[in-house]
Amino acid sequence: MAKKKTLTGEQLVNLYMDYVLEHNKVPKTVYAFAKHNNFEEQIFYTFYGSFEALESHIFKMFFENTLKLLHESENYQSFDARGKLLSFYFTFFENLTANRSFVLFALNKHENKLKNLKCLSKLRQEFKDYIGSLEIETIETKQEKIDKFQQQGLMESAWVQLLVTLKFWMEDSSPSFEKTDVFIEKSVNTSFDFLDVAPLKSLMDLGKFLFKEKVQMQ
Repeated sequence: MAKKKTLTGEQLVNLYMDYVLEHNKVPKTVYAFAKHNNFEEQIFYTFYGSFEALESHIFKMFFENTLKLLHESENYQSFDARGKLLSFYFTFFENLTANRSFVLFALNKHENKLKNLKCLSKLRQEFKDYIGSLEIETIETKQEKIDKFQQQGLMESAWVQLLVTLKFWMEDSSPSFEKTDVFIEKSVNTSFDFLDVAPLKSLMDLGKFLFKEKVQMQ
């Protein structure tokens, strides 16, 4: 049988996902995977350097598909940062649910939990960039290093929150993953309430006013 001459990256993704779900394991080698699907091994390396890189790309695809759907919504554009992040979570986990079997396989295939997280490397960077784009308000100190550190801390804590939500979803057995929806709403709202800088700004303004008045009185 003549081998297929061309395949797209998306077709390779579909072939790989089908393989691991049917066999409940990663192919032993790229050669074996190519032979199983009747294409030349070099075609795989045109797109991905390894199965690990392919899996990382798949999770990036879940993220990109989520953003594509969000940006197609006129309502999303009018939301504040809190509303946009909530919309992202609900849409992202809908995408994961549509591919739940693969996600569970990819994140449980190694006994070493940290090793399983390697396939989320591209998603991590994309998500952190997304958090940065939301321009979530923080207290400005006028100190560049401190403000930059504060922003980095915000993005890292948001990533940890996403991982916690992902773990909750993986363990959720409620109908239609209703408990995950509740968890998302409560956790995102709580994080924004915690970050609410309005009361702190008011307190700082009051402090500046009192300090100024005290100096003038003296």
